[in-house]
Amino acid sequence: MILHLSTFHLEGGAGVAATRLHRALLHSGVDSYMLIPEINKPQEHEVALAETKWESRKSFLRFVTERLHFYPQEKDSSVRFAYSPAAVGADISTHPLVQQADIIHLHWINFGFLSIRSLEKLFALGKPIVWTLHDMWAFTGGCHYSRSCDNYLSHCQYCPYLIKPDRYDLSFDQFEDKRNLYAHTNMVMVSPSKWLTNLTKTASLTRSLQARHIPNCIDTELFKPGIQSEIRQKLDLPADKKLILFAGANTQDPRKGFIYFKESIALIRKTYPDVEVLIFGKANPQSFDSFPAPVHYLGQISDTAHMVAVYNSADMIIVPSLEDNLPNTIMEAMACGTPVVGFATGGIPEMIDHEKTGFVAELKSSESLSKGIDWIIRENITGKVSAAARKKVVDHYSEEIITTAYKALYKDLLPEQPKSACHV
Repeated sequence: MILHLSTFHLEGGAGVAATRLHRALLHSGVDSYMLIPEINKPQEHEVALAETKWESRKSFLRFVTERLHFYPQEKDSSVRFAYSPAAVGADISTHPLVQQADIIHLHWINFGFLSIRSLEKLFALGKPIVWTLHDMWAFTGGCHYSRSCDNYLSHCQYCPYLIKPDRYDLSFDQFEDKRNLYAHTNMVMVSPSKWLTNLTKTASLTRSLQARHIPNCIDTELFKPGIQSEIRQKLDLPADKKLILFAGANTQDPRKGFIYFKESIALIRKTYPDVEVLIFGKANPQSFDSFPAPVHYLGQISDTAHMVAVYNSADMIIVPSLEDNLPNTIMEAMACGTPVVGFATGGIPEMIDHEKTGFVAELKSSESLSKGIDWIIRENITGKVSAAARKKVVDHYSEEIITTAYKALYKDLLPEQPKSACHV
């Protein structure tokens, strides 16, 4: 049996990716389970660690305590959720699903779900570990993205996220804890992007571990092209405008590059005054009052069918992330035949074939983003870019392709499979 551990279920990119993989494996015949702190709408083999109100309160308390542990040391509020000290977490080593599991498959496990000590107890069970990385945290001294710091290549210290960086600061301590944790563990690090795979192979903490590249997966029968005119009518969106989409869990997160999106729209409106904007995600609608184009703010969207409709209503999506692994938004949009303009950073250039399935813009260049928008408007008149984008996802990220890769990995870790894993 494969047990997936994730802080989030269908929230945030990592939680969505983890849940999609679990469900795809389950549908392909793998005995897969998922253990999550709390679940709103569980499906088959998805189990909440918190089964009572008291346990839910304890889960929230762990999150708060973990945040309070970092609060006195944070440089400023902008890094508050960009660094995880992993000082507080649940001991799940005796949980029935953990005890029954043949392989423990970690995903994003911070924010009070699992601490370094929690991981020590899990690893002490001696079960094979697969860890799908959704950011850089597993091989840094605590940051999820290192920005311009490369200390993780040798040893984390003088951390730029801390108010008082020092040789033996919090990042140094966590780095040492992880070094000890990984020393005698049967573990494979899986990265959805080649970019993150290469970092894993060069980072001091993980260069001696097995590293594989397996992308995230998506249901291409669910995320698929629709009839744009009909969808716009249902969503009460203008039929005669060029609609450009921005989607993010939090539009105010500097890492999402919203400021560059805003500037690129101001530039492209000089050539195409009929451009309007769609935005979904966490945001303050009042912040759009000064936006250089009409904004259709759709709020936070959790319903998949609604999300698919929004992707299909847009002429393209802009993903100006400054750091990112393998964004779900790009995969989702391309599966719907919606071309993407994104910055040349992280795993984004792997997803977008420049001037074929979309446009890869120069990092932190609003002008380059606007050129990408112009290119898609001109080149996708016949729909050829949309068709190429859809084909890229079907050929590289479909459930069958990704589950086959994970099944092979699981079999490598279990050469003599026990009965409970016979369907892997």
